[in-house]
Amino acid sequence: MTLLSVVFYVLAAVLVGSSAMVISVRNPVKAALFLVLCFFSAACIWITLEAEFLAITLVLVYVGAVMVLFLFVVMMLDIDIVQMREGFTRYLPVGAVIAGIMMVEIALVVLSGRFELDNVARPAGQPADYSNTRELGLLLYTDYVLAFEVAGLILLVAIVAAIALTLRRRPETLYQKPSMQVQVKKSDRLRVVDVPSGTRQGDVE
Repeated sequence: MTLLSVVFYVLAAVLVGSSAMVISVRNPVKAALFLVLCFFSAACIWITLEAEFLAITLVLVYVGAVMVLFLFVVMMLDIDIVQMREGFTRYLPVGAVIAGIMMVEIALVVLSGRFELDNVARPAGQPADYSNTRELGLLLYTDYVLAFEVAGLILLVAIVAAIALTLRRRPETLYQKPSMQVQVKKSDRLRVVDVPSGTRQGDVE
């Protein structure tokens, strides 16, 4: 077994283990941190496959932006941990059965011997002036331009839907109205009460 094979199996084991921790830990912040580890492990695997641009993009976009947003949202929301645990326990048997079936299928595919790294020849090295970004751009905007445009349209629809759901007016939610706030007068907020001065009963023995 070569050094590349050892590195791949180590990174793959870390990736699988961290992804399992994402869905099994009870603390949402810890789950988000394990997801960051998943992204880093996947980026390292992509680097071994000479896909440096995709690896850097995964780290910069998902770890640097998306995961920070996830952490902010998780810390700002008032998440009921007890209710989450009840839902996890309720659906645990069904999830365990589905996970077991998936593990058996993956084991059958891996043990078939068709996906061993030794059976696949390593791609030839690229010259010094090779641009991974340029080749990826040519591939996206020529052979897969339709799929790329459809993916962009789906993301645009998702953004519009998220904004529309956020701007919904709920009757039980309190909103600020600046136009009415600037019209408030002192008499609307302040009331002067005349309190008679004197000695209260019980102050003097």
